[in-house]
Amino acid sequence: MTVKQKYRSVILYKDYFQDFFEKQRNKVKDKIIWTLELIEDIQKIPDTYLKYIENTDGLYEIRVQQGNDIFRIFCFFDQGRLLIVMNGFQKKSQKTPKKEISKALKIKVQYENGKQ
Repeated sequence: MTVKQKYRSVILYKDYFQDFFEKQRNKVKDKIIWTLELIEDIQKIPDTYLKYIENTDGLYEIRVQQGNDIFRIFCFFDQGRLLIVMNGFQKKSQKTPKKEISKALKIKVQYENGKQ
């Protein structure tokens, strides 16, 4: 038996992600779990699944599509190999809503302040 090397670890910060996750249909939950495992397991993650959000302080979005439904889950890196997962939402328009980005940035600051 070979143990697969993980390139990074996914950590859920507080209940933000869990609250979002629990509201989703089972097919969406399965796709989210698949995507998080992919992010842990492959070295270079395609933009299709993880993308930097321009003009933010290190904020990324995990991109999940199930059928016609599109979801975004905010995250950021801590020490390069830890991916801290925060709040998520269902995307209904082209642009990521500013209020969702603001919420994610506030959670990121809360995390960073808690580490000190």
